[in-house]
Formats: sequence, structure tokens, C-alpha cells
Amino acid sequence: MDTAKKILIVEDDPAVVITLTAALEAEGYTVAEAHSAEQAMERLDGEDFPVVLTDIYMERKTGLDVLHRARALNPSCSVILMTGKGSLETVIESTRGGAFEYLSKPFSVERLLETVRGALRAALAPEPEPAPADDTIRGPMIGNSPAMIEVYKFISRLAPTEATVLLCGETGTGKELVAKLIHQNGPRARARLVVIDCAALKDTLVETELFGAVRGAYTGADRDRSGLLEVAAGGTVFLDEIGEIDTPIQLRLLRFLEEKEIRPVGSTASRKVDVRVIAASNKELGALVGKGLFREDLWYRLNVASLEIPPLRRRREDIPRLVEHFLREFTKAYGRPVRLENGALRLLLEHAWPGNVRQLRHVLEKLVILTPGGVVDAGAVGAALDAYVLAGAASAAPSSKSLTDLSALEEEHIRKVLEATAGNKSRAAAILGIERKTLYRKLERMEAARK
Repeated sequence: MDTAKKILIVEDDPAVVITLTAALEAEGYTVAEAHSAEQAMERLDGEDFPVVLTDIYMERKTGLDVLHRARALNPSCSVILMTGKGSLETVIESTRGGAFEYLSKPFSVERLLETVRGALRAALAPEPEPAPADDTIRGPMIGNSPAMIEVYKFISRLAPTEATVLLCGETGTGKELVAKLIHQNGPRARARLVVIDCAALKDTLVETELFGAVRGAYTGADRDRSGLLEVAAGGTVFLDEIGEIDTPIQLRLLRFLEEKEIRPVGSTASRKVDVRVIAASNKELGALVGKGLFREDLWYRLNVASLEIPPLRRRREDIPRLVEHFLREFTKAYGRPVRLENGALRLLLEHAWPGNVRQLRHVLEKLVILTPGGVVDAGAVGAALDAYVLAGAASAAPSSKSLTDLSALEEEHIRKVLEATAGNKSRAAAILGIERKTLYRKLERMEAARK
């Protein structure tokens, strides 16, 4: 028997064991079975397996316990974890425990065999493993779809490093949350994370906001001012919507990334700044480079490690868990127990969600606030989704006398949301799905109409 091709399968579902065993034996592997974590540990105590393929969730002990025992007995053992309900916490723990790979069920036979081949190569030519970090995961994300498992794996692998990270994805997919998790689970977790919304910086102040200025650098500069990059020293800076920065500032940002130095506006001397950079964009930076709107060398410098965060429509299987999470959050916040009928959930599952998780959150908050009786049916969900579209269209289009009744309906809706949020306009604008300045304009028109 070729001991180099021995594999231990740890799985409590007999059908899965049969499928995995058949696929692996057809490729010439010698397969041993264990139907519980306890049984697997007994086998590991008596035999040497270069590769262990284990489910995570089993009765009493888990596949993570198998991982820790296998790696303790044989540090070169390659452990492959598999599950149909993964989470960021389990991905983080498996990575820190030295797991070779984390497979999200269902996976193809081709993916299984490719992973096992890589695991065997790693087991026969092992590399020293870095010591696992002691800190635990904070700030969970919701979802266990295969797409989200890949996000969790990216976070677990990049967080312990000092690498520059580029996060890409549509608005509302959670780029800032991913940046926070990378920071919180990295070596700079005790220092601050400074979030910079590049799209919100005024063109005339971008340079000063980022790099600071010395006294007398411009009219009104009566004192030295630290830039946000310097404020983040020792920690992490998150440059959100970096594609909005003008090209002259892009050059200065490139020099900062290469030299780790800043020169405040009006100063002749540079200062060293130790800070990790995570950048994000909802635009395709490569396309901006092609149009001459973004420096190619800066793009290369930022793109050391990049992640495309999936839109909600590509991970619809996560919607029920997200709905449950947000309903629980808002039920507690507003003291209004709410439940969804099946037809209502079906509409949420079928919606395109152009605003992604952020839009889903706002729609559910609106439903909790405005639904009488605590039961959300398909009609209420449809109205909430239509109102979201209406608000976006109304903010982009001029008013018309032919829309008098529709405008009255919109005004009533705005008043209800403001009442529910105790007049908090920022919160109301978020629930309505419009910009705060758009809400102010609508309120001004409403006030003028009353007068």
C-alpha cells in the first residue's frame, strides 16, 4: 500500500462518504473512513495520514477538533475542511489552525481532486507554518454561500500580513466592512482605522486632507494641520472610492505608497508615516486606466492583493439569513416584532438588489417601521421596493403637475419615516434610499407648498 496516497475521510453522512470514496479510489488513493470526530481522532492516534478530508459540523466534536489533533500529531498533515454552512469565524479558525483548504459544499469532483493533489504535494514537501495569531475574530459577516466563503478566506489570509489591499465591488456590497475585518484581525488591530471617503473630499482640499499643511501654506492656514494619513500612523487607512481622486493627487499618493513618506502642503521636508493601506472602488480601475483617468503605476501598486466582493444577486442563498439578521436588529431597535410571510420572502429572494446588502437593510428597516400588525406580506414588500425605485427616480427627475397625487403619496411616506426616526434626517434618508441633501430639498419643497 502506498502510504503517501492515504486519505482519511471524516464525515457523518454515509451518502457523502460513498461519493467521496468512489471519486478518490478511482484516482488510485487509499481511503480510510471515520464517521465522527472522535473516531477520526482514534485513527489519527494510531495511523499516519498525509491528507485528512473532514466535514466541520458533526455531533459533539467538530472538524476543527480533527484539524487541531491532526496538526498536533503531524505538522505536515494537510487537512481539508468542508461544510455546507461556513462562516467567517470557522474560516479564520481553520486558517489559523493550519488547514490546507476550506471547501464549500456542494463542490465538483474536479475541484475535490485538484485540492487533494495540492494537499498531497504540500504534505510531502511541507513548509514551516507561521505561528497562529492569538486574537479572535470580531465583527461577523452574514452569509455562507460559496462566494462568501471565498471572501472569508481572503480576509483570513490577508489580515495577518502588512500587504496593501484593493477591494472592488458594487456600491453596498460591504467593502468597508471587509476593510474593518482585515484591520481588526491584523497586527495593527490595537491602533486606529481611519476611513477616508475620497468621493466626499472637495477638490481644493484633497491634498490638505490627505497630507496635511503647515502654517501659512494658504490663506487661513494659521496653524499646522495633520493630514489623515498621518493621523492613521501606526494603524490602517481605508481609502474608499479611490477612483474619484484626481490624477495629480494620484501621483502624490503613489509616492507615499512607495516611500512611506508624506510632505504637508507648504512644507519642504518629508515625514515618515507607518500605515497600512486598504483601498476600495466601485468602479473598474483597469477601465479607468484605459481611459487615462487613473495612473497605471498606482493601480499596479494598489493591486498587490485584490478581492472582488460579490453582489447580492450572485449569492441569493444568503438572503434568508440576512433578512433574519436585519429583522432581529430592527425589531429590537424599534420595539416592533415583525415576521415575513412566505410570499414576502419570495419577493425579496427574486429582487435584483442593485443597491446590494445596504439596500436590503434599508428596505427591511422601512418594513419594520411602517408595517401595521407585525405581519409583512408580499404587497408590503412590493410597495417598499417600488418606493425605493420611486425615491431614486424622483430625486433625478423634475416635479410635474401631472404627478400631484404621486407627490402627495411620497410626502406622506416621508413624514411617516421621519416620525418613526424621531426626526433623524440622516437615518430617514437612508431608509428612503436617497441622499440626505435630496431629502432636504424635498422637505424644503414640502414646506414651500404648505405656505
